[in-house]
Amino acid sequence: MKDSLMDFTNICKTFGRGKQKKTILSNNRISLNKGECTLLSGKNGSGKSTLLRILAGLIKPDSASITSNQAALNWKQARKTLRQQIMYLYQEPYMFEGSVYRNLSYALDNSHTKEAAHNKIKQALRWANLEERETIEAKCLSGGEKQRLALAQAWLKHPPILLLDEPTANMDKHAKHRTGELLAEFKTAGTALLIATHDLDHLLPIMDKRLILEDGKLFESKISHENE
Repeated sequence: MKDSLMDFTNICKTFGRGKQKKTILSNNRISLNKGECTLLSGKNGSGKSTLLRILAGLIKPDSASITSNQAALNWKQARKTLRQQIMYLYQEPYMFEGSVYRNLSYALDNSHTKEAAHNKIKQALRWANLEERETIEAKCLSGGEKQRLALAQAWLKHPPILLLDEPTANMDKHAKHRTGELLAEFKTAGTALLIATHDLDHLLPIMDKRLILEDGKLFESKISHENE
């Protein structure tokens, strides 16, 4: 039996009014399970990012039923829980002013001593292969390095659920491969992953389930590992 961390049913979202009203999501269901990696695909503008932001508690849906640890929650209750349990990484990660090291320091809470925080940040730098970029201004990193920095921040926070929006976009082959390896480590550690992506080739090896969003509806699709 799958260890469900969060279940969403009846997810609906529309934008606009009157004749301009457009249905983005219509009566959808999704479960986020411990150690399971789900791929979310669909055409540009199909609503993938909207769905991720709803799941992360950043956008209020028109309707949604949410269950966490077998407890049913209304949206007001759920929003706080979602923000505690879920970390959402944007396609273009936001970088704070300052060095890579300083950006990583923001991911740690005040429970760490100065020495413990320093050691954890050093571990995160090694984990993400960013040791040589430690003192570089974070905003000057390449796209792939920014994604690895965002993943290193997630590694420090260790959220139960991680949502990612096109994490391998605009990366070269080597960077895509390394990102896939890092995501595999999250999965092995028990993190539930939901990844919106067009890049099937590099992420297929870690996928357990694939969902396709089309005309406001989620459909589950069979995954083939023939190209691994």
